[in-house]
This record gives sequence, structure tokens and C-alpha cells, in this order.
Amino acid sequence: MTIGLCLITWNELEGCKHDIPLIDRTHFQQIYCIDGGSTDGTVEYLREQGIEVYPQTAKGLNQACIDGVNHCTCDAVVFFHPKGSIPVEDTYKFKAFFEQGYEFVVGSRMMKDSVNEEDGKLFKFRKWFVLGLGLLAKILYKREGNTIWDTLHGFRGMTVSAFKKLQISNFNPSVDIEMVCRSYKFHIKRIEFPTKENSRIAGETHFKAFSTGKKLLAYMWWELKRK
Repeated sequence: MTIGLCLITWNELEGCKHDIPLIDRTHFQQIYCIDGGSTDGTVEYLREQGIEVYPQTAKGLNQACIDGVNHCTCDAVVFFHPKGSIPVEDTYKFKAFFEQGYEFVVGSRMMKDSVNEEDGKLFKFRKWFVLGLGLLAKILYKREGNTIWDTLHGFRGMTVSAFKKLQISNFNPSVDIEMVCRSYKFHIKRIEFPTKENSRIAGETHFKAFSTGKKLLAYMWWELKRK
């Protein structure tokens, strides 16, 4: 089983400077980046580090993941957003699950021994929304296998063959929840493991909570009617 590490970036220079030096490259047979149009030096820094950078062929997170799979030369790919918020060493944990036969693996902020950025807050609106989406996806589509509760965490991996079966849409930015829903539909063997999330070390999220939430709910309705 060969594993590729696909970095997803869009103006993440500080996160890259923090995360990239920590990566033990012997764990991966390919390390590369899909970039959404960075203007802060992210692309130049990654190339200085010997990492191949491919510009996205179209806008949106869905396309970033599709391009990531298209450029993968390995059996499976791990998607990692270098924001300084997730322990780099957790990227090494995917291989063991793939070798056990799992086709879809998620680093979860929603299970025992995990840490969510909002855990110290009284009102955990993002966390509750993610768990609500997880419950809805489970009710609508799950018929067997493990439940994925962290439906919106981009820190995940999938075999290339399984990803291609899903036929990910351009209903941006649905890719994270779409991978979950369609893994249920296509009976993809799945599992999640706990990870620990901290706040990003620089910059702001590209996905505002309210507007993104509306788009994701619209996607859920669209997926329900999708043939």
C-alpha cells in the first residue's frame, strides 16, 4: 500500500512554515500540493522545500480534492491542510487503517480522546452543526459499517479507487460531507480515529459558518434527489 500526502493550500504560508519541517517524509511515497491561488508566498515556499505544487484546475474545495486524486500516483491519498492546527504526526496513522482494508479514513474531532477547537467554549455551534450533519447523513444513507461523525473535517484519506467511485460533484464546498454520504451509498469501508485540533496559527477560515452551513444543507437536499 503506497500513500500520497496531498497538501491543500490557499494563502497558508505561516501554517506551511510550521508544519512542513515537521513531516517525516519517509512515511509517504509522494508529497505534493494543490493550491487554490495563493499570493502570500505559499507556492514559492513549498517549491523551495522540494514539494511539487499544482494549481487547481477550477475554484472550490471540491475541485481541490478531485485534482488531488488526479495527481496522486499512489494507492491512497491523505488530504492535509497545513494550518498548524493538527498534529503532523497524525498523518502517519492512516497507513495502518488502509492496510487493514479500510478505504475511507477520517481524523475525527468528535470522538473520545479527540479535541475540538470549540471544546473550551460554552456554545459549540460549529461542533453541534457537524454532529447534526453526521446524524442526518447516518439516518438517510447508512445501512452498514462504521458511522463517520466528523463530517466536515478536511483531514481525511481515501483509496484512489474508492474516491473515483464516489463521483464527487461540483456542489462546492460539499466534498467533506459528500464523501461521507456517498461512502454510505457505495458501501465504502470506513473508520475514524481521534485527533486533536487547535486554532489555526495564522489567517482566517475560508469558510464562514453561516453561509457555508446554508450551502451544505442545500447539498444534503440535492444529494437526496441525486440519481
